[in-house]
Amino acid sequence: MKKIIICFLFLVVGAGLAIFIYGCAESKMIAEKSGSQLWGENCIRCHNIPSSLEYSSAEWEVIGMHMKLRANLTDDETNKIVTFLKSEN
Repeated sequence: MKKIIICFLFLVVGAGLAIFIYGCAESKMIAEKSGSQLWGENCIRCHNIPSSLEYSSAEWEVIGMHMKLRANLTDDETNKIVTFLKSEN
């Protein structure tokens, strides 16, 4: 019975560790990407490619907040994408 409990604990700890490591690796991958890369990977899935000049900087901020929720983007991803789009103005 002790062996089963110990094996179960090792399995739970191992799974938790794997999830923690994978989550950190994903964050590093996102941190290394530019706003244009993130825009290309996320926005184009649902939208045609609009000109960044189509909206003002203030409008891109509002659009970014809206799309953060709709597209399930992180704060970092949203900030990079909005900064990229505003830099094109």
